[in-house]
Amino acid sequence: MILLTDDLRDRLLANGLQPNTDHVPVVKFFNPMGAATWLATELDQDGDTLFGLADLGIGCPELGVFRLSELASLRLPFGLGIERDILFEATHPLSVYADAAHQVGSIMGGISLLAKADGFREGDR
Repeated sequence: MILLTDDLRDRLLANGLQPNTDHVPVVKFFNPMGAATWLATELDQDGDTLFGLADLGIGCPELGVFRLSELASLRLPFGLGIERDILFEATHPLSVYADAAHQVGSIMGGISLLAKADGFREGDR
């Protein structure tokens, strides 16, 4: 799977030119065989360094940087790799996702919490 389309790359790069802004996440990556999840809001001009919320599935989601090349190089069992959630549509700034994720210990739990607070049921999005 292509992790970033040209449109997503352009949006992330544009956000990267506006540092210190609480951007809405542009893309969500996930491990199809585990709990690891990443929400990215910005891409550095190097084309590889992303900023966002990272959750390796151990109960400690953290804001920081991660590399697109590292996500793309991860090889999972059965020939799988990290994937992009093509249905993900962010509705809040990154700080809101981070607060929710910290409350429940995971990005996915935080997304579920926010969806409930917004009046959505699981699967409505």
